[in-house]
Amino acid sequence: TANLAKANEELQAAQKQLLQSEKLASIGQLAAGVAHEINNPMAFVGANMQELSRNLDDVLALLKFYQSCDDLIATDSARQAELTALQSEIEVEYIMEDLPALVGESADGAERVKKIVSALRDFSHGDTGDWQSFDMHRGIESTLSLVRNDLKDKATIHRAFQELPEVECNGSQIQQVIMNLLVNAGQAIEANGNITIRTCVVGESVQVEVADDGAGIAPEHLAKVFDPFFTTKDVGVGSGLGLSISYGIVQSHGGELSVDSELGVGTTFTITLPIAQATQAKVA
Repeated sequence: TANLAKANEELQAAQKQLLQSEKLASIGQLAAGVAHEINNPMAFVGANMQELSRNLDDVLALLKFYQSCDDLIATDSARQAELTALQSEIEVEYIMEDLPALVGESADGAERVKKIVSALRDFSHGDTGDWQSFDMHRGIESTLSLVRNDLKDKATIHRAFQELPEVECNGSQIQQVIMNLLVNAGQAIEANGNITIRTCVVGESVQVEVADDGAGIAPEHLAKVFDPFFTTKDVGVGSGLGLSISYGIVQSHGGELSVDSELGVGTTFTITLPIAQATQAKVA
């Protein structure tokens, strides 16, 4: 009976892992498709913004030269009055100050979209279960690009990065874990909070900490946070699967995912991953 129960548990665990792999594959395909579809029009937008910026510089230079010639038509009072009225109506000085700022902000926006596309590509890359060398800091930055809108009005992001070697892992899966921890941290903060991401090497492993100064987790809930379907969020806000999936991903890498929290102070999740995978983990 004990052997049957153990076999049943192992089967359920394998089914969960298979389901998670299928979900990750779908997410990767979707991310790659979205990145491709966005990248094509953004290539035109980026090129046009560069050309517009160059043309605007020329137009403004010409306009300034025309302004320097105002005195030349001073003898023609009608023309002078017409020019003065037109300059006042279109607020030429304001336009000359505002146009470069508008073009600059638009160019920044286009660059921001390019970074999001790059982040989506990074997120979808290697989502086949392959073990690859992974730049943890680049992965963190890519993930931050994807969740920035969720966090920008709630928290300030602080980075405390130490030099790290590349980690042998499935980078897409690890990014999913980091994304889940960042989103959870943002949801724990009502407003004007802080999220600190720390990285370091501990022995033969790397550690990534995601710490927030939000509401914290009650002691009676702390032991359950990695249980499937456990959530303290309102209905429709959380499924209770994010942390359990993250826990399973980190375990499948031979690592650990731990949590420390205090009510009213905040919560810290710590990912510990081996730098190099054991042979049996790679073929698992």
